[in-house]
Amino acid sequence: MHHRSSTLSRAVRLTTLAALAAPAGALAGGFSLNEQSASAMGTANAGAAANPENATTVLFNPAGMSQLSGTNISFGAAVLDIDAEAKEAEARRNVPGQEVMADGSLGGDIAGPSVLPNFYMTHEVSDSIDVGFGIHAPYGLAADYDDDFVGRFFADETELTAIAFTPSISVNNGKGLSMGAGINLIYAEGRLTRFQDVAAQVYPDAFGAAIGQGASPAEADQAARQTVSGFQDPYADIEGDDIGATFRVGFLYEFSEKTQIGLSAQTGTELDLKGNATISDFPVPGMPGQTTTLSEKVRVPLAIPESATFGVRHNLSDQVTLLAGATYAKWSRFEELDIVSREANGEITQAPREGEILSHVTEKWQNTWQFNLGGIWQATPEWALKAGYAWDESPVDDYLTARIPSSDRHWLTLGAQWKDAQSGWTLDAAVGTLLFTDDPTFTERNYQHSNPDEVANLAPGVEDPSYFKGKYELSAWSASIEVSKSF
Repeated sequence: MHHRSSTLSRAVRLTTLAALAAPAGALAGGFSLNEQSASAMGTANAGAAANPENATTVLFNPAGMSQLSGTNISFGAAVLDIDAEAKEAEARRNVPGQEVMADGSLGGDIAGPSVLPNFYMTHEVSDSIDVGFGIHAPYGLAADYDDDFVGRFFADETELTAIAFTPSISVNNGKGLSMGAGINLIYAEGRLTRFQDVAAQVYPDAFGAAIGQGASPAEADQAARQTVSGFQDPYADIEGDDIGATFRVGFLYEFSEKTQIGLSAQTGTELDLKGNATISDFPVPGMPGQTTTLSEKVRVPLAIPESATFGVRHNLSDQVTLLAGATYAKWSRFEELDIVSREANGEITQAPREGEILSHVTEKWQNTWQFNLGGIWQATPEWALKAGYAWDESPVDDYLTARIPSSDRHWLTLGAQWKDAQSGWTLDAAVGTLLFTDDPTFTERNYQHSNPDEVANLAPGVEDPSYFKGKYELSAWSASIEVSKSF
């Protein structure tokens, strides 16, 4: 009996973590963030690789530092507010074959406002060499459902916070060609949580008795929970952090006083978020009323994609500048997300050696394109007005999850710039909105977010694995401000 209880306990612990690691399908090209500079945001980042207006070129194309004189600083912040709310939702129990759960809310608005600060600086060392430095937030996710969400056994909180430190250098040949290079030193931390439905597994006798008396699975689930006073669903929580690096190179070529092009490329990397997996309020099998907290050291590999950005700037006249660009990101390198044990004989896996996979989630994201168009109208010597448009693809295709829904979107922006040439101060402000092409509707299956092909190939009469179904309504807006100074 002890062996059976031990085996059941381990199985339930691993089930608690299964599907926990599915990351959010972010709302700006994977989990990357567009809002890095108000001056670039005013034109929807169009031509940012070819338009070094200020020190933010450290990020968009380090080669652009060669066109800045003296010392330059730019600093500011953006506010991003995403409204993501389920309009329809249902979930099947984690035990295959059980009916759809009816209890629970739609989860509320899962994403609140976020503030994204940034700081950039460049310095002209000589006529041919410039150096620079930047601090910015390149990646991020944030979502939190209400605790009584009908899909709470699939997702509760999802967080990813990253900050990058970017030292850079550029050189130019004095004939219109500049080259630059930089390093993005990234610190990232993440958190993934969810509730776990284990009543029917931990208290099978009470569950089976209720079923035998004609109760529905949802009613039997409640009966099983009531056999223990104060029963609470176990709560799985994974937190981890890591430091990684990507490398960026850039080229800028000036065809004439009116036209120049830029190209910037960044390598990918894999972060290894190391931390702990904790399961609280875990019931002890065979001991009604007894709960415990389990913990184990884990790591979560997280792929960061390679990307390349092309930009062009053309001065149509002294008052009008046209900008265009495109970015390609290799999100296909993000094929899976695993939670891996970092210790032997851990409380959750009880595996004899480290390396046991607690949860495996198939992702298979697809590569994406972002296309940008923008313009600047120099209305007066001090004031310029900006506008931009971008088409932004989502990398999430068949493997959608409840973490954060996503779809392709249009990005529309407006901006204004005030510049005092005598003092060297410049102020940029921009606003933008995301228009999603459709409201995501999807089914997430609990069998490791099962491969849709596996579900389609189930034998006749075999029940699908448990699932979450949801239809979401999405919208988002952002605002950004930036102060720049030339010395």
